[in-house]
Amino acid sequence: MKGISAKISKCLPVGSYLVCADNSGAKELQIISVRSVKSRLRRRANAGVADVVTCRVSKGNEQMRHQVVKAVIIRQKKPWKRPNGLTVAFEDNAAVLVDDRFEPKASLIRGPVAKEVVERFPAIGKLASMIV
Repeated sequence: MKGISAKISKCLPVGSYLVCADNSGAKELQIISVRSVKSRLRRRANAGVADVVTCRVSKGNEQMRHQVVKAVIIRQKKPWKRPNGLTVAFEDNAAVLVDDRFEPKASLIRGPVAKEVVERFPAIGKLASMIV
């Protein structure tokens, strides 16, 4: 996994709900853990754009519901600043399901994808219809 250029504000703690922005069959995800968080003891882990999280599928079709999956966050509501001074924020919090090699499980991604996600995960950028 490659580093990203922007300083992302982490705004999605464990327990947050996300929209699943792909056609894998899941509709809503709940974060149950954040990968590679180095934090203080007993502090709740937070995630932001381009972070890998482990989620539980809370809404979706029968085969997907209640499964534990890995996902990459592609959008967040909380604004963050890019190195060029631009502030970016989206209308919703959204994620895409990925496999163990961090490639998307689905064949379509709905809505815009943050540029920082494409820097870190180029395979997600190939499926994205719009990169902001």
